Amino acid sequence: MPTHAPAAGGAPAARTLPHLPRAAANGLAFRRIADADMGFLSALYAATRAEEVAPLPWSDAQKAAFLDQQFQAQHAHYMEHYPDADWLIAERGGAPAGRLYLERWPSEIRVIDIALMPDVRGQGLGRAMMEDVISLAGAGGLGVGIHVEKNNPAMRLYERLGFTPREDKGVYWLMRREAD
Repeated sequence: MPTHAPAAGGAPAARTLPHLPRAAANGLAFRRIADADMGFLSALYAATRAEEVAPLPWSDAQKAAFLDQQFQAQHAHYMEHYPDADWLIAERGGAPAGRLYLERWPSEIRVIDIALMPDVRGQGLGRAMMEDVISLAGAGGLGVGIHVEKNNPAMRLYERLGFTPREDKGVYWLMRREAD
C-alpha cells in the first residue's frame, strides 16, 4: 500500500511544503510522510483512540491489533479519496510528534486530519498549526473545512478560531471557517 500520492505532474510531492510559520515558531518542522513513518503513524492513531478502547474487555494485544487494523483502513481511505493531499509529519526536536493532512480545493483547504502525540498536546501546537492553515487559506480567499468528532475536546479550539458546524455527519460535525 502506498503511503503517499505519486509525485507526477502537479502531485503533492512536487509542490513546496505549506508555509507554517506559527507552528515553526513553536518548534515544529514539517516534512512529507514516507514509508518509514507507517509505524509512527499507527502509534499516533492508537494514541488518539486509547481512551475509546480502554474500557473494552480485550487484552492489550487485541486492542493493539484492532487499532492497527483501524489505522490501516483509515490510511487506505485517505490515500484513495484524497490523492492530491499534502501528507505531512510534524517533527519537534527532530522526532515525529504529529501529523497534518491537507487537501486544497477550489473553495477551501480541507483539514483531513490533525493529530499530536500525547506528550506534546496542550502546548499550543495544534492551535499554531490551525492558525497557519487559516492563514494559508485566507491568502487565497479560501475557507477551511474539517470534520470533528462531536465529543472531541478540540471542538472548543475550533469554535474559538471561528469554525461553525455546517453539517451533522453522525458522530462528526463538518465544520467550516469562511475566509476573512
